[in-house]
Amino acid sequence: MKNIMVLLFSPGPWEIVLIVLVVLLLFGGRKIPELMRGLGKGVSSFKEGIKEGKEEEDKKTDQ
Repeated sequence: MKNIMVLLFSPGPWEIVLIVLVVLLLFGGRKIPELMRGLGKGVSSFKEGIKEGKEEEDKKTDQ
């Protein structure tokens, strides 16, 4: 059942091309690197926060 859901909701090649074209139209070629840089910083910050939360939880359970 899970495989069917993944197949139904995963974008195909034409949908990906359409999404890329819409992003290009909305942000332009010059803004995309800045947008991706911000996205990368956000993801790394999120991962760091999760790691710190797990470390805090481990410290509390060890006591």
